[in-house]
Amino acid sequence: MRQSSHSIDVDTQPAASGWATVMRVAPYLWPRQGGGWIKRRIVLALIALFAAKLIAVGTPFFYKAAVDTLSGEAPDAAWTLGAGAIALTVAYGMARLMNVGLQQLRDALFAPVGQHALRRVALRTFRHIHAMSMRYHITRKTGGLSRIIERGVKGVDFLLRFLIFSIFPLILELVLVGIVLWAAFDFWYLFVVVVVIALYVAFTFKVTEWRVKLRREMNDQDTDANQKAIDSLLNYETVKYFGAENREAARYDAAMARYERAAVRTSYSLSFLNFGQSLLITSGLVIVMVMAALGVQDGTLTVGDFVMVNAYMIQITMPLNFLGTVYREIRQSLVDMGEMFGLLDQAPDVTDAAEAPALKVTGGKVELRDVHFGYDADREILKGISLTAEPGQTVAIVGPTGSGKSTIGRLLFRFYDVSQGALLIDGQDIRGVTQSSLHKAIGVVPQDTVLFNDTIGYNIAYGRDGASMDDVIEAARAASIHDFITSLPLGYDTTVGERGLKLSGGEKQRVGIARTLLKDPPILLLDEATSALDTATERDIQGALARAGQGRTVLIIAHRLSTVADADRIVVLEDGRIIEDGTHSDLLEAGGRYAGLWRRQQSDEAA
Repeated sequence: MRQSSHSIDVDTQPAASGWATVMRVAPYLWPRQGGGWIKRRIVLALIALFAAKLIAVGTPFFYKAAVDTLSGEAPDAAWTLGAGAIALTVAYGMARLMNVGLQQLRDALFAPVGQHALRRVALRTFRHIHAMSMRYHITRKTGGLSRIIERGVKGVDFLLRFLIFSIFPLILELVLVGIVLWAAFDFWYLFVVVVVIALYVAFTFKVTEWRVKLRREMNDQDTDANQKAIDSLLNYETVKYFGAENREAARYDAAMARYERAAVRTSYSLSFLNFGQSLLITSGLVIVMVMAALGVQDGTLTVGDFVMVNAYMIQITMPLNFLGTVYREIRQSLVDMGEMFGLLDQAPDVTDAAEAPALKVTGGKVELRDVHFGYDADREILKGISLTAEPGQTVAIVGPTGSGKSTIGRLLFRFYDVSQGALLIDGQDIRGVTQSSLHKAIGVVPQDTVLFNDTIGYNIAYGRDGASMDDVIEAARAASIHDFITSLPLGYDTTVGERGLKLSGGEKQRVGIARTLLKDPPILLLDEATSALDTATERDIQGALARAGQGRTVLIIAHRLSTVADADRIVVLEDGRIIEDGTHSDLLEAGGRYAGLWRRQQSDEAA
């Protein structure tokens, strides 16, 4: 496919920085305006979180007291109230249970907030992709784009759940445990813990940064393999026509081999990270436990103190191990989200002007004034086209392949903006009206009608939101497809398959015509609407198209001249310029380019 010099490829977009990405998510989590229920739930969840951590830090004291009681060393009665070992054990169990219960309450409070934010991000991304211009969509890689969006939305979900309820709780717990170790024992316990944590965090962050590069490479290979798979499946018939199954499998396998190599390197790096983390944590645990053991031996500490130190070190070890996993996932989520937000930062080429009014169609006059346009800046397709289609008039635009016929249709629908000149409807420059009103005024029957993988009824009803079944049937009758539909076992509930593959070309075109008739636009654009059909099917559909054009301004873009002989005017394009203009009989009598094309096509059909 030709790549525009101005095109944007999703694979080349820079990702936003980590902090910038977090800031992009914040408004979804804490709306600047409104969202009272969201803020209340977040505050309650944070209260539950803080209470859970206070209980978690106090729990080992019950464990210490129970051990001291059982070992014959009386615990401090000031806070145990003289409770026995069994009561202290029960209290220890209740504290653990309350800690878990408060954590689950926190998750329950936050779940609707996270899912609502996720839905808003997904909806915004979906809307943005649909708002992007044609130039973007014809140059994108469908598989790669879908993968980036999928990973980005999942990244938002992970970030919302773990950044708030893993990283912040971990920091809070480490601070509280550090204070307890200092107050209950001495400074050196705190010193060892702080040094071990600092080394652990530094090692984790350093190695994870290296792993992120490996993961990014793995993601790139995954995206490439997925894109190749989807591209191959979308072109299933072409693959079969050329017996290219093995070729496609080899292509896919080569992409997966690159992914395999990247995934193996990522796995190796994970093993190195896990062992390094374990070495640091185990070293810190052993040092602190040796210090506590020495204290028990010299009588300055009790056996309960030894057990409590062990409990606190394990309490630190578990979230620190979790920190490694969470940091890696958060870092990867930030990369994935950065790619997604990079997509959201891409502005459409075609946008509505500020406070643009809706298009007002009074008659349906279409006018091109000295229109110049090129998909690439260095290659002009239309070179000063001036053309007028009066209200209710049928104007055909013909010419050889590459002359610019279909480009006029894309400009009329404002998939692109003209480089020079203007395109007007009833005297209104289409660049000055809203795109939604412009699209509502124009009905298009393309060369290849693409249908949704749903029922025939759904596909026809797609022409007008809220259309009744009677409206659908009336449109189907006008398009001469009602009888065919009713002959099917499921009638209008018959599914058409992906892209309408269960229907023939003529049947798909009739569904497309019915859909456009249901839309009931004042301007109709027939873009090579029958060029892909056989002659007999074309004649059948011509009648439906003629009925569709009654009372409307019709622009017919055609290569086969027999389909436009009855048009009010015929414009002949060549190399982006109008070289002839007139009725069918006038152009034949003139004996110019049109007459030559007519004779050649008539002789080809006769042969």
